[in-house]
Amino acid sequence: MLPKTLTKSLNNSVPTIALVGACLCLAIQPNKVDAENRPNVVVIVADDLGYGDVKCFGKSRCQIATPSFDRLAQEGVRFTNAYSIASVCIPSRVSMMTGRYAFRFSAAQRGGPWGFVGLQFSPSQATIASVLKDQGYSTGYVGKWHLGTTMTTVNEMVQNINTVDYTKPLVVGPRDFGFSDSFILPGSLDMYPYAFIRNHEWVGDVSAVKGWSAFARMGPADHAFRDQDVLNTIADESIKFIKKQTRNPYFLFVGLTAPHTPVSPSDEFLGRSKIGVYGDFVMNTDAIIGRITRAIDQTPSRNNTLVIATSDHGPASYAGPRRRATASQMKELEQHGHYAAGGFRGYKFSSYEGAFRVPLIARWPSQLTAGLKSDQIVGLVDLFSTITELAFGEQAGKAPSADSFNFLNSLIGKSNKQQRDSIFLQGSRGYAYRSGPWKLILCPGSGAPGHWGNSPPSDSAWKEALKTYGKNPTSLQELQQYPFLQLYNLESDPSESNNLAETHPEQVKQMIREVRQVISTGHSHPDAAIDADARQIPLFRHVPRSIKLKN
Repeated sequence: MLPKTLTKSLNNSVPTIALVGACLCLAIQPNKVDAENRPNVVVIVADDLGYGDVKCFGKSRCQIATPSFDRLAQEGVRFTNAYSIASVCIPSRVSMMTGRYAFRFSAAQRGGPWGFVGLQFSPSQATIASVLKDQGYSTGYVGKWHLGTTMTTVNEMVQNINTVDYTKPLVVGPRDFGFSDSFILPGSLDMYPYAFIRNHEWVGDVSAVKGWSAFARMGPADHAFRDQDVLNTIADESIKFIKKQTRNPYFLFVGLTAPHTPVSPSDEFLGRSKIGVYGDFVMNTDAIIGRITRAIDQTPSRNNTLVIATSDHGPASYAGPRRRATASQMKELEQHGHYAAGGFRGYKFSSYEGAFRVPLIARWPSQLTAGLKSDQIVGLVDLFSTITELAFGEQAGKAPSADSFNFLNSLIGKSNKQQRDSIFLQGSRGYAYRSGPWKLILCPGSGAPGHWGNSPPSDSAWKEALKTYGKNPTSLQELQQYPFLQLYNLESDPSESNNLAETHPEQVKQMIREVRQVISTGHSHPDAAIDADARQIPLFRHVPRSIKLKN
């Protein structure tokens, strides 16, 4: 039988059962995926693009035209319960690439700020690219990297704004993680160094000092580097990679830099949106996705190319109608009818749905029926298993990654059940966990500092919780209840307005038991090996210093 979570998206009024006749062939006679029929895979990840920034997801709450995303949805499957694993960039990308929750990794290698960050995990860790490369795939990475590098420095000093030798290649970079071809920006577009790196060699003359309007972070830059040119450059390089693939199946990961600040649309998109420069930038981002997918459509292997388009996490509250990063700027767009987080609460950094829920579309013409909507819970951490297992058919799945599930199995007839029913989420100051319709947030308030617009701010929420409790808790057991955590039923309360932790203590206890198991065993996939060296983390983050726990 088909999963109950699969529904038709062409018309919201069509009941779930209407899908059965339309998709019977999908469940019974899927095209065979084997070593001779391995698909190409292109993953496109936007940066800080909200669920509601895409028209086919945000619908009436979206005031931006996104024809490229919408076309992909019409030609593929739209996932409405897709989650980033973290509410900030780096851990989200770590989990995507490795199939492991980011908290499982030990401390990153020492490095400098912004684009100078050190390696986030060891090159010995399996990645999507390293697995595919070992099986004969051509592998490429274009765009924002932000997984850390080891740069050549003066006298082997720690890489930093004053120590890097830009005339020398990277010591460790994308090539060491399985990417034969790479053209990367080390960090986000508002993070120096402002220069590209092609196959470990710096591009251009990196001796200028530049900065952009968002945060005015002045730092090393290539003389020819311009923020408004970056999206087109990423598209150009992605298309070059696609066009030169003539024999082997290929894997391409495209890390877009938008609509993350600085809000820097290219000249041809200035003034195109009715909600200002942020809308222009989202339209520009959507157009880049269109350029890349059109290039794919012009290849003979178009029908056997899996395209996945998504975002690394929710929108930043400091982005909006002005180029300069400004607290709560996103709320100004909401006053004009545009809700970047869709109908969800919170923004980037928080532990609410707006930080984690992302648009996700998969198109694979030879395998997926066009125009479907799936409500199954999926995570970007699932990219690892989805891509590696589908690429190798029966050869795959012998040693599943710790936390990654194949979210397309049910859609190509390989399984008749939803792959996951729970997911662990990492906010900047509080973890969260979804199980079925329930979501538990292991902190009071937004789980984020409030200076950019998330509310209630973490510090004030803890103060209010202590006031409600009437004393300082002295045990971890006391913290595992209202008012120190939050419980929501997302089916009946998707905006997370009604905290049920006080009235549903048994549900809270059950979910805490599940969270403990996810942490302690080192895996959440039931078939993955138990990790004896699994990193253990506390249930609660950023607990006020006034709370002294005895156990």
